[in-house]
Amino acid sequence: MNGVKVCVYGAGAIGGFIGARLAARGAAVSAIARGANAEALRQHGWRLQTAAGLEQAPVQAVAEDAAQLGPQDLVVVAVKGHALASVARGIAPLLAAHTVVLMAMNGVPWWFFDHFGGPCAGVRLEAVDPGGHIRAALPTEHVIGCVVHATCSMPAPGLVHHGFGQRLIVGEPAGGISARLEALAGLLRNAGFEVEVSSCIQQDIWYKLWGNMTMNPISALTGATCDLILGDALVRRYCLEMMAEARRVGERIGCRIEQSGEDRLAVAGKLGAFKTSMLQDVEAGRPIELDPLLTVVHEIAARLGEPTPQLDALLGLVRLQARVRGLYPPS
Repeated sequence: MNGVKVCVYGAGAIGGFIGARLAARGAAVSAIARGANAEALRQHGWRLQTAAGLEQAPVQAVAEDAAQLGPQDLVVVAVKGHALASVARGIAPLLAAHTVVLMAMNGVPWWFFDHFGGPCAGVRLEAVDPGGHIRAALPTEHVIGCVVHATCSMPAPGLVHHGFGQRLIVGEPAGGISARLEALAGLLRNAGFEVEVSSCIQQDIWYKLWGNMTMNPISALTGATCDLILGDALVRRYCLEMMAEARRVGERIGCRIEQSGEDRLAVAGKLGAFKTSMLQDVEAGRPIELDPLLTVVHEIAARLGEPTPQLDALLGLVRLQARVRGLYPPS
């Protein structure tokens, strides 16, 4: 990996996880970071706490402004959805014609329907790209999608704690298997990740969303961990009803899900007393990542004329709670 220039834009838990692994295997990995996180990276480099111990690797450079770093071979974007507009405004100096941008984010992205979606093909999603400003600043041609199946947290600035899972699913927005996709997969495998190359990354995104769009908002609304959510018979049934609605929407756009809702909830049940990322954000007083997980599903369903009353109710309740707490923009 020597000679590969990588920049992590959003060096939080997931960005730091990927950055530390790449740097430890010889890539020159820089970061766009600010405040205490930036200072910790400058002082200690990349730090990753795993079950095997603390891994450290040098950071190539830490900057607040992308113009200080210049064009990169790979840019890893790992931010919450509400921060992406700010990333789009600042990312241009990192992009050359060959630059790959790995979008390691949750939920439905702005490029979801650029080359996909049946009746929604070509549709711009207002929920995740208001006014189309993100697409204008970050053309889809640079993008490779990424679905992260790993749990990470950041107990202190610049220090990532890895819980479990190290699976990354990567794919081209246009589908198929390209040379640059295979090269990226090889780079990530060499860094110790379990990498799956997908010929239709949208299906993988929708499948992960199918679980996240219920557990995350319900936990944010109630303060409950996953075991409590699934242990309440009425709430569990509510989750299954929402998943049935999302399944119907997915079928209309080409994201068919074969697994049963009960089987999917059984997977979530293995997490035990797990706090979702949205609940952690509420407890910390941080803005919540509601739009790419739930608002966007409401928008897609409305375009299709597909009724989603249970999803709509949860969206309204969580959005209202977040606005009252100052964690979501006012209407």
